[in-house]
Amino acid sequence: MPLAQLPDPWQNMALGRAASEEAHRHVLEDSIGEDDSLSCNEDESVNEINITNHTKEGSEKGDPRQFELRKVLGQGSFGKVFLVKKTTGPDAGQLYAMKVLKKATLKVRDRMRTKMERDILVEVNHPFIVKLHYAFQTEGKLYLILDFLRGGDLFTRLSKEVMFTEEDVKFYLAELALALDHLHSLGIIYRDLKPEKYIKQTHTHTYIIYRDLKPEKYIKHTHIIYRYLKPENILLDEEGHIKLTDFGLSKESIDHENKAYSFCGTVEYMAPEVVNRRGHTTSADWWSYGVLMFEMLTGTLPFQGKDRKETMTMILKAKLGMPQFLSSEAQSLLRNLFKRNPTNRLGAGPDGVEEIKRHHFYCTIDWNKLFRRELHPPFKPATGRPDDTFYFDPEFTAKTPKDSPGVPPSANAHQLFRGFSFVAITSEEESQPLQTFVPLHRNVSQFSDVYEVKEEIGVGSYSVCKRCVHKSTGMEYAVKIISKAKRDPTEEVEILLRYGQHPNVITLKDVFDDGRTVYLVTELMKGGELLDKILRQKFFSEREASAVLYTITKTVEYLHMQGVVHRDLKPSNILYVDEGGNAESIRICDFGFAKQLRAENGLLMTPCYTANFVAPEVLKKQGYDAACDVWSLGVLLYTMLTGFTPFANGPEDTPEEILARIGSGKFSLTGGYWNSVSAEAKELVSKMLHVDPHQRLTAGQVLHHPWVTHRDQLPKFTLTRQDAPHLVKGAMAATYSALNRNVPPILDPVGCSTLAQRRGLKKLTSTAL
Repeated sequence: MPLAQLPDPWQNMALGRAASEEAHRHVLEDSIGEDDSLSCNEDESVNEINITNHTKEGSEKGDPRQFELRKVLGQGSFGKVFLVKKTTGPDAGQLYAMKVLKKATLKVRDRMRTKMERDILVEVNHPFIVKLHYAFQTEGKLYLILDFLRGGDLFTRLSKEVMFTEEDVKFYLAELALALDHLHSLGIIYRDLKPEKYIKQTHTHTYIIYRDLKPEKYIKHTHIIYRYLKPENILLDEEGHIKLTDFGLSKESIDHENKAYSFCGTVEYMAPEVVNRRGHTTSADWWSYGVLMFEMLTGTLPFQGKDRKETMTMILKAKLGMPQFLSSEAQSLLRNLFKRNPTNRLGAGPDGVEEIKRHHFYCTIDWNKLFRRELHPPFKPATGRPDDTFYFDPEFTAKTPKDSPGVPPSANAHQLFRGFSFVAITSEEESQPLQTFVPLHRNVSQFSDVYEVKEEIGVGSYSVCKRCVHKSTGMEYAVKIISKAKRDPTEEVEILLRYGQHPNVITLKDVFDDGRTVYLVTELMKGGELLDKILRQKFFSEREASAVLYTITKTVEYLHMQGVVHRDLKPSNILYVDEGGNAESIRICDFGFAKQLRAENGLLMTPCYTANFVAPEVLKKQGYDAACDVWSLGVLLYTMLTGFTPFANGPEDTPEEILARIGSGKFSLTGGYWNSVSAEAKELVSKMLHVDPHQRLTAGQVLHHPWVTHRDQLPKFTLTRQDAPHLVKGAMAATYSALNRNVPPILDPVGCSTLAQRRGLKKLTSTAL
């Protein structure tokens, strides 16, 4: 069912009776004092541990000088996070996120967590967990080089951009379950330790605790408890898969019962056993998992009071009201996760995550395909260039990174980080002057600083396209210059960012916005327009025409499946990227009229939401737009086969004449040039140009037509076509000019309408009586 975006969901959702099972009646009577805090109370007996550098396999030892600072992604009291590019080694050119921590500003506990994060990330290699590539230090700083995740955090995307359903939530929760299970099952064996020492690692730090351990405990298999599940720590990669991040509060269980005791994390996501400090295991993560599930499905937290103390009391004692709009399967899973007795909680048994995977809420998930990333995410973030920071706060990305030395830490800190050392780098930002406009895309440079504009390529109603050259590299591109006063290009930018990675959609290289003008820098289409190239070919067969149609239609089908309609698929918007002329080099361009399927509130909709909950009139409009795309492809196919257009004879035809022919749905498929065209091709053309959009073929049906599927068997002989390219081009331009005309209708007085006259007649008759 659709999940409403509610500002205060509890005021609008129907709640069932609180679960009456034993686990929900069970109340933990721990007292909560006024002095309880959210700080982590770790064991106090802490000494240094020798932490070595971590280097990506096959690469040289990490050094700050190997990374070029590109942008500031975030900043806090601890330090900064930069977007960086590797400049040397086999991974030169690769982009990473570089977490830089200043030793002098880190408290002792924070230093421990930093070391813990580094060591645990070294051990983790999982498709849904962020990967650590390098770790090193200088005299004043610590460096963690991590995956750069461009998609932003999952919850921001879903809450602000997309209408989604329970089925969509299920996908993300399933990926998260696999990530948590990997952490829980990660075994670390410690050998050759002195009897009094025991290493404790968390996903962010490594530190040693002196303990009076018995000899049989020298070697121990440990389990990592994540303990920091909250929305901000689940990010999306460019494909829309999750990545679990930030392991600063993770912990390895250290006593004989595999329990941890410190009080860490965001209180709303804490399990009861964490709140009452009786010791917790990996089962605590499954409670937090339930909190996230509840939040994603309802838009609110299950236990949240007016302050921290009340929230903790609710976690320990409050009965859970279950929203009745959730499916019975979702309610069942939540009840099994919200067991206050952790031993009864789903996932805490001997089968671990398998208990959760077997739950009927996940009956539609193929777990093997999910792990191999073969299942498509419900939502693809709008990411374009590899260094795109579209989803990062412009307060940080607008800053320019510069070098400055880190302040040396104390002597004790030097001891603590011994073995984590390297040469210094300095990183200090200098803010650019604030702009008075809100940029559409977060590129802080000016277009003219980066590119040199050359000759004009084309002119449209709202924009002009020119060739441009990148000043640093000398590479040629095309730039579409759009006046924001004439047209809002937001939709076009989003579509290109989200789907421009498709091989047959033009690639967006850069976006600049100075508040008045938007500059879309794309690959340069050196091969020219599709129709120009085809009409110039002296030898063109049905087999070649079918290959061209297949490539374009396959791309259009992909866009339609994503809820995108182009709405301007005229031949001049289909170009070749080079002069080779092969079908694979075709690009669909100019998405200025394109639309993404949106709900009434303006949010995008996942395919699942669209299929189940979109109003018929919305789907009808979307289907009409998709049918228009297929009609345009029919016009193109007709022209490729015969060398003339179906509804215009030349540029001198008037719009009224062209529209009348289009409206009649009549076009010739016999005689003349059609004598050399196969019957299958004629049938396909007629179905693609059907006057009734509901009877017209869809893009998917076109791809399954025999003329397309059996194109290898089509004749290779040259088609007999009209040899007058200028007439064809003129007729095609006239056709689309007529279609795109927006002439306001001339309205007669209301009294002239047939209905008004009929009502007037009835009124007169009644009066006469």
